[in-house]
Amino acid sequence: MTLAALKIYLTELNRTPLGDLRLAVSEQGLVAVGWAKSQRRLDSYLQRLKADVAENPKITAPYAKEIGEYLKGKRRVFTFPIDWLTLKPFQRKALQAVYAIPYGETRTYAQIASQIGRPRAYRAVGRANAANPMPLAIPCHRVIGADGKLHGYGGGDGLPTKEWLLLLEGVTLA
Repeated sequence: MTLAALKIYLTELNRTPLGDLRLAVSEQGLVAVGWAKSQRRLDSYLQRLKADVAENPKITAPYAKEIGEYLKGKRRVFTFPIDWLTLKPFQRKALQAVYAIPYGETRTYAQIASQIGRPRAYRAVGRANAANPMPLAIPCHRVIGADGKLHGYGGGDGLPTKEWLLLLEGVTLA
């Protein structure tokens, strides 16, 4: 399937501990998670995909349910699929490595770069994370700096949101 034929279904997940969220789902899986307060960013991303947008609660409900459970501390692993085809090749490779980071664990940007066979591309891994269209599901909050500190997070309120997510998962930082 080409992206030109992509059909996206939108839903809202309101009143979560991190605020109101917007989810975008294709028939192949999750495409995007965005905060309501940055709706324009989500809209811009969906426009770049040139997708037809509609609502279909039957398709989107399982995604909203699982993300809601995660944010309440009741879920550690998502069972819904990710639509990897919406990502560019390097970003896909980097974010698939991030996706594999287990709940409650962290990796550095350099570790992810080495894992994907590009050990000197840690800055590019950082950019791939910064442009992650599916935060929470693709847990870019689990990626930290080589110094063990938090570096950058584009979702919610930025670094406080990243810290909240790591604390939810039981990660303590030095």
